[in-house]
Amino acid sequence: MLVLLLAYFGGVLTILSPCILPVLPFVFARADRPFLANGLPMLLGMAATFALVATLTAVAGEWAGAANSAGRGLALAVMGLFALMLLLPRLAAPLTRPLVALGERLNARHEGRGGLVASLVLGVATGLLWAPCAGPILGLVLTGAALSGASVQTAFLLFAYAAGAATSLALALLVGGRVFAAMKRGLGAGETLRRLLGLLVLGGVGAIALGLDTRVLATLSAGQTFQLENRLARLLGMDAPELTTEIDGPLPVEGGFPGLPGATGWINSPPLAAADLAGKVVLVDFWTYSCINCIRAVPYVRAWYERYADDGFVVVGVHTPEFAFERRRANLERAVVDARIAYPVALDNDWSIWRAFDNRYWPAHYLIDARGRIRYHHFGEGSYDKTEAAIRALLAEAGTADLGARTRAPELSATERQADFALVDSPETYLGSRRTENFASPEGLVTGAPAAFTLPAELALNHWALGGRWTIAPRRSVAQARAATIAFTFKARDLNLVLGSTDGRPIGFTVRIDGARPGADAGVDTDADGRGEVREERLYQLVRQAGAPRARHFTITFDRPGAAAYAFTFG
Repeated sequence: MLVLLLAYFGGVLTILSPCILPVLPFVFARADRPFLANGLPMLLGMAATFALVATLTAVAGEWAGAANSAGRGLALAVMGLFALMLLLPRLAAPLTRPLVALGERLNARHEGRGGLVASLVLGVATGLLWAPCAGPILGLVLTGAALSGASVQTAFLLFAYAAGAATSLALALLVGGRVFAAMKRGLGAGETLRRLLGLLVLGGVGAIALGLDTRVLATLSAGQTFQLENRLARLLGMDAPELTTEIDGPLPVEGGFPGLPGATGWINSPPLAAADLAGKVVLVDFWTYSCINCIRAVPYVRAWYERYADDGFVVVGVHTPEFAFERRRANLERAVVDARIAYPVALDNDWSIWRAFDNRYWPAHYLIDARGRIRYHHFGEGSYDKTEAAIRALLAEAGTADLGARTRAPELSATERQADFALVDSPETYLGSRRTENFASPEGLVTGAPAAFTLPAELALNHWALGGRWTIAPRRSVAQARAATIAFTFKARDLNLVLGSTDGRPIGFTVRIDGARPGADAGVDTDADGRGEVREERLYQLVRQAGAPRARHFTITFDRPGAAAYAFTFG
């Protein structure tokens, strides 16, 4: 909300800048003319020009976001340039002089003329004169959003910015000369605020360049924007899609293949487009590497790829990250190797492919036929036999005469072993303030700053608590002292926890189940004594009950500060 307010006031400041003054008197002079023939065309011209500036700046933001994966230095340089333009108008002037000159010529040529065309051209002139003011602040908005990778947030920021600018202009048009005179008097304050914003941004650039922002991006995620979209869809009465295609005869046509737009990188393959996949049966698999449901589905996708690749079948794994640490290419490359994935994987860090498919789930499987049409989907785990039958049906349609036997059951690691959901009574639980439930420490959910927490004497089923000193952030909880502890009472065979280290160095931990060593109930990432180590940001299997699942009290205690805990999952 604070960022949106800053973007809004940034828009307000834009129209307080001196470069808008040459056009405003003419805008006021036309206020008494018919709106449809004069005011509306002028505003349309302004909007079109502003949209062009916004688009060009968004391209710079896209470049900055792409630069983030190769080195944040390039993106920081872009932000530094925008900050200097705010601090030093003389620096911005030569960069924007062509726009200003064109706007002034258009304004001089058409000033005093009536008619729709003249009003439209004057709107373009206003937009061109506005552009030098919009550039630095709008560039900061979009480049900052590109660094964090939240594209829906970017849209909201741009909307807030435009709303701020529109507010000032609307007041000017309504009140006329009085506002114009007040704007002149307020220019000094407006420019002071612009320079202050430039100083703050330069300070932030310096802090990031010096590494003072250690792992800041790990607290950011596009997942919350996905949740917002889902809530908005429900409010608008949009029905959730069926979890799997209902098959009663031939596979239905569910839509056209939208392609793979906006991938920020590729693993195991050069970039692929729809044209590269023409004539093939394609499985598009949306996944993210710390998602336990995806981990359990990948072996089946891998088996289908190995079995049918020679029959014209292609798998494209689309890795759309939930947590920001999953955006890092090095983390994903390690996960791809660990999962023995040989098929192409598209990095969907900007959620472009996700949105092109209007997807809502991890994992999600979409089957594309040889003619480029979506013919089948399945969301979540399970229905593997049904999905394979759909693959075989589409391959037969494409002309594969002899498909032979179906795949054998894949070999599963301990983490990939399928869950019996009839025996799982504990839900996925997030440990950040944004989405968590059932937090039971008596101090309550103290957020945003280090605080001391205590474990309650008893913990009800599916409740969790913290002990020791922690910082509860929107997407995770971070240990701030030695012996910081997390407790959870659960009922499931497996307990998994997504963990990371804020400084990148290993952090040892000790697990206890009902106060005792786990013994035979230890997960793959702990030993019988309950000892383990956080080395990279991923999902850790900490408990695998040897007997029938029953309610158990789980604790994990970290040897030193810096452990980041994101979410519990169960199986």
